[in-house]
Amino acid sequence: MAEHVMGTPATTGDDAQLTTTRLYEHAARSFGRQEVVHRDQAGQWHTTTYAATWRRVRSVAAGLQAAGVGPGDRVGLMMWNDLRHYESYFAVPAVGATMIQLNLRLSPADLAYVVEHSGLTRIVVDATLLELAVALAPRVPQVRQWIVAADEDMPLDGAHLDVLGEVLRYEDLAATDATDLRLPDMDERSASAACYTTGTTGRPKGVFYSHRSVWLHATAVVGMTPLGVRDSILMLTPMFHVQCWGLPFAAALVGARVVLPGRFTLQDTGAIAEWITQHGVTRAPAAPAILDPLRHWLLQQENPPRWEGLRLTCGASEPSTTLMEDVHRLTGARIVHAYGATETSPLVTLNNPVPAAVAGLDEDAVWDLERRQGLVAPGVDVKIAGPGGEALPFDGASVGEVCLRGPWITASYHENPEANASSFDEDGYWRSGDVGTVDEQGYLKITDRLKDVIKSGGEWISSVDMESALAAMPEVREVAVVGVPHPKWEERPLVIAVPADGAEITLEKVHAALTPAFASWQLPDQVRVVEEIARTSVGKINKRRLRDDFGGAYTG
Repeated sequence: MAEHVMGTPATTGDDAQLTTTRLYEHAARSFGRQEVVHRDQAGQWHTTTYAATWRRVRSVAAGLQAAGVGPGDRVGLMMWNDLRHYESYFAVPAVGATMIQLNLRLSPADLAYVVEHSGLTRIVVDATLLELAVALAPRVPQVRQWIVAADEDMPLDGAHLDVLGEVLRYEDLAATDATDLRLPDMDERSASAACYTTGTTGRPKGVFYSHRSVWLHATAVVGMTPLGVRDSILMLTPMFHVQCWGLPFAAALVGARVVLPGRFTLQDTGAIAEWITQHGVTRAPAAPAILDPLRHWLLQQENPPRWEGLRLTCGASEPSTTLMEDVHRLTGARIVHAYGATETSPLVTLNNPVPAAVAGLDEDAVWDLERRQGLVAPGVDVKIAGPGGEALPFDGASVGEVCLRGPWITASYHENPEANASSFDEDGYWRSGDVGTVDEQGYLKITDRLKDVIKSGGEWISSVDMESALAAMPEVREVAVVGVPHPKWEERPLVIAVPADGAEITLEKVHAALTPAFASWQLPDQVRVVEEIARTSVGKINKRRLRDDFGGAYTG
């Protein structure tokens, strides 16, 4: 990258640090009476405020300091979308530590790897996840303290505490006297948080977000969404998944109302619909894994609810036109397509069609436009790279790899030189692995993926790693794994295998071979036994042909 050129020196306060601590302190000052609505571990709803939450954040920070947590430490979070998780977003960075989001959907091996690789020594764990903590603890002896987040009247299992060793109670931290609290004046370039990719090829990769990047990303989210103090945001995306797409920070920036649903599953579609109505929700992030069941639920209702002001930001994969049309027709809500990744914090694009873009288009063409990934956020540089890395024109026809850089785009992975060598070009752009175009009006459209990675329910599954594990089975002569469409999970892995002579390949045997390295949700639902696997002219497995041949495995 070229060196910066200094012009006339400015007189503004450029040394004022943009930290998440300052962000929430300002929110509590300016929007102190704004509501934070949250559901507890028993499923009951409660209401607090920004000001009261800031007081608890300060108390938790004081408690963390008393426990020895300070600048440079890393604290893991194993939590649902509840108030304590939300408080931890601000309390952990306030003392100078970095919060490490632990993805509850990772396999035990990958989860242990993230704990070890990130260097964390303390974990805040929801009391409902103590069994997971107990299973994880022997794999991560470097974790010195476990902080159990439990409602005040919830008894804790003594056996769990014995296995975990030193245990603190979150509510004890929240009761700490913060009268004399002195928080460090952190450099905005310090990492406030970190998330790990879900291991598309190999181990998960760590992305550490600076205070500055979080603040600037929140500003972009506010401007692109748009978002304001009159909005009510239901945090549907897991808060361990790219920091709930940055919405907790964007909400604090403008004082939007926050709705925290706690623990729920994708089967709670009726409850989600009820929450949207009950809390007057105007914004919510969601993947098609949530939106598709919601559409089916709405179609079954004699009188679907009306959500005229609701905007559902759809990420993870492209929503279908049918999904967008039906939700709008039934409820008045609109699905707004977005694009990003763990490496991008995640906002890269958002599709709010501007009047000039839709002028003269019929209704079908407008819906087709809204399926595109959208306009690139201010501050993000995008390059459509050709075969030699050259920048292709933004003409809507030139197709290449989508490469990105900017103040909230990662410039490297944490302690991963191998990934760094292959994931960034000479100009500092992160190579997304997605193939797409940008048209004359600035709309990004993803057309394909460079790697045959499977996206199921908004999470990645590595076909390469799965093939490697299955190839070790004595019953298998050849094997391929492809992602094929699924009516609920967008994609699911399908195993296509040629058996060894006289051998029998069953789904049970496949699951047994994969279970040590893969989480249960990653396991394939079907195995297709064939006599031969289609290959290209140069002998490579022809995955495009396999997807065509077996594309109806879960939908036919």
